Parts: sequence; structure tokens; C-alpha cells
Amino acid sequence: MRAARIVLVVVGVLVIAFGAYVLVTTVRPNRIWGLATWLLGAVILHDAILSPFVVGVGLLLRRTGRTLRAWALVVVQAVVVLGSVLALVVLPEIAAKAHGQKNPTVLPFDYGARLLLVEGVLLLVVVAVLVVAARRPARVRASTG
Repeated sequence: MRAARIVLVVVGVLVIAFGAYVLVTTVRPNRIWGLATWLLGAVILHDAILSPFVVGVGLLLRRTGRTLRAWALVVVQAVVVLGSVLALVVLPEIAAKAHGQKNPTVLPFDYGARLLLVEGVLLLVVVAVLVVAARRPARVRASTG
């Protein structure tokens, strides 16, 4: 086990060193701070907003797990994660479009409306799953004895 840990640490250090080399050789020095800011913002957004939200929804769903079936909880949790990640991916496009761009063909769509549409569809999926799960009674296991 100790040898495996040493190998993993060495491989990790080599991958980080290779990434740093590629960063320094391919990114202009005046752009590195912008990249670092973006990466820090992504970590903060994930750790301060997305993760606590998903954990909170998961805890609420676990409390209702006594009355809802397991498959419904799984679907709702998957939709929450999917919707959150989708929002994190699309929000930079919305911000970039709001700032304007030199080439209008780079961001040609109304990403805010499309995000709302997809999030609305996901909400409808959650409502439909909860309605179906609430109407279908849980199967009672026959006791053998």
C-alpha cells in the first residue's frame, strides 16, 4: 500500500509539473492572472454555492425518503445536480453576451432564455416524478414465516 501511495504522489507531482509547463509555454504572461482568477472563481462557485445547495436538497430529500420511493429520490437528486451544473456552465456565456463581443457569431443565441427553458423542463420532470411517486403506493413485502 505504501508503494502505491508513493507512485500516486509521484505521478500527481509529474502531472502538475507538466500542466505548469504547458501553462507557461502556451499562455501569454498577461493572461495568466485572468486564468487564475477564473479558476479561483470556479472553485469558489462550486464549493460555496453548488455543493451546499446539492447537499441541502439531498438532506431534504432524505427526510422525505420515508414517504417517497427510492427511484423518485434518485431522479430528483439527478435533476438537481444536472440543473446546477448546467447553470454553472451557461452563466459565463450569459455574462459574456451581456458584456458584448467583437464577433457576434461567437455567442449567437439567447442563452438566458434557453437556460430558463431547460431549467423549466427539468422542474416539470421533477414535478411529474413526485406526482407519480406520491400516487403509486409502495409495495408491501409479503412476509414469509
